[in-house]
Amino acid sequence: MQLSCLKRIPRQFLHVQSLIAWTSRSSMDLKVLVSSLNDFASLSLAESWDNVGLLVEPSPPHTVRTLFLTNDLTEEVMEEALQKKADLILSYHPPIFQPLKHITWKTWKERLVIRALENRIGIYSPHTAYDAAPHGVNNWLAKGLGACTSVPLRPSEASSYPTSGSYRIEFSAHSAENLDTVLSSLREMSEVFLITTHPVRVDDEEQIQVRLNCTQQALPQVVAFLSQKSPLYQKTEILSLQKPLLKDTGMGRLCTLKEPVSICVLIERMKSYLKLPHIRLALGVGKSLESQVKVIALCAGSGASVLKGTEGDLYFTGEMSHHDVLDAVAKGITVILCEHSNTERGFLLELQQVLAEYLENKIDIVVSERDRDPLQVA
Repeated sequence: MQLSCLKRIPRQFLHVQSLIAWTSRSSMDLKVLVSSLNDFASLSLAESWDNVGLLVEPSPPHTVRTLFLTNDLTEEVMEEALQKKADLILSYHPPIFQPLKHITWKTWKERLVIRALENRIGIYSPHTAYDAAPHGVNNWLAKGLGACTSVPLRPSEASSYPTSGSYRIEFSAHSAENLDTVLSSLREMSEVFLITTHPVRVDDEEQIQVRLNCTQQALPQVVAFLSQKSPLYQKTEILSLQKPLLKDTGMGRLCTLKEPVSICVLIERMKSYLKLPHIRLALGVGKSLESQVKVIALCAGSGASVLKGTEGDLYFTGEMSHHDVLDAVAKGITVILCEHSNTERGFLLELQQVLAEYLENKIDIVVSERDRDPLQVA
């Protein structure tokens, strides 16, 4: 009897221990985690055509203990996420891109949404926000080239400047007479913003300077209105308001190697970095495998639209159309293609480490083992 009791006590003790361990695991509220992910790489950096952010949200409150990283969320990967008890899936590519008109069991993307909601799993996608971020996918891809300096091919603009309008108009009034009436008329115009006045001294004469912002559509109306007030309103200036560029942020990278290397050496570097047995190669006109390369334009994924027109020795991306490759080759530019997701997936291992530190190890972060490029060599 005593032996039987002694056998049962450790089992109960172990059960309690495991329960305590499970309940004491670090976790984050979904909304807090999503806010942190948005701060890590602002969604404002994403392309306008993209679909980024929280795509599937379980009913609140929702706690995240395990964040599951994948490049593509397929049904096979979803099964893995369920087995690993994921609470939130970060899928680099958005599994919901085109609007869904219904949620049924007929298509694989609809089934993903159903299974996510049934199992209380959120789905978050950063996609092109991670492409543009200075610590994102393209920056990671450039590291495989060797020692180099890089700048974005298409820099990102600050999202919050200017606050309104795309043009600034400045003019000086010699007299305050009727100025209130004029300003009142300007304020009544649609798409005219931020009208300010302040005294200035021009050529030893006291004047009042007026500044306003307006859209491109409103610009002709404002200019026509002010032209009627001449000579009372003189020295009108029209300034185009351009958003400042963000340092080291944007699509693609133009990389300059510190030391030029041959094409064949560069091929081996990238195969090793991406862990690929093969790549696809189109030599530029007049080039050979021994030709030297110094300036490389790269873009993860499908990079033709970003790379097009860029001067360089070599284009490096996942995929390009047949005719885009022909255009590059005709200009003497060599093209290396590695398939779309092969130029992105390796970033997840780096992201796992960076996010763990960024989130102060509050949650478990795991990388999919079943996620892979759909194209294989037969």
